[in-house]
Amino acid sequence: MSAPGFDSAPAGRQQQDVGSASVGQLISEVTRDMSTLMRQELELAKAEAKTELTKTGKAAGMLGGAGFAGYMVLLFLSIALWWGLANVMDQGWAALIVAAIWAVIGAVLFTSGRSKLRSVNPKPERTVETVKQVPDALKGR
Repeated sequence: MSAPGFDSAPAGRQQQDVGSASVGQLISEVTRDMSTLMRQELELAKAEAKTELTKTGKAAGMLGGAGFAGYMVLLFLSIALWWGLANVMDQGWAALIVAAIWAVIGAVLFTSGRSKLRSVNPKPERTVETVKQVPDALKGR
């Protein structure tokens, strides 16, 4: 009995009497069906990945635009701070103060980013363990 809306025989083939088929024919059919299933699953995965990558690309473009806008905001705020400080001191000293502030911010970001990078493990441990188990699972251990 098949599920509602589904034919138990693959598309383009009629159901055969299993009793009249040889073991070789049955294995051949199972192999062919598995191959078709894997091919269809791969095509579906490719289509889904393409759709998701398109959405990801658009989102990355928007984030890039937001990053550029943020850069422009910081640039003009830095210029405004420089001009504001130039009202109470020489322009050269005001520019050096703004540059020093940005140097401190950059050093803090660099230090924290480097420490986070050192804690990253580039080797996917769980995946390596799973891949090691596949041959044993296929052998029935």
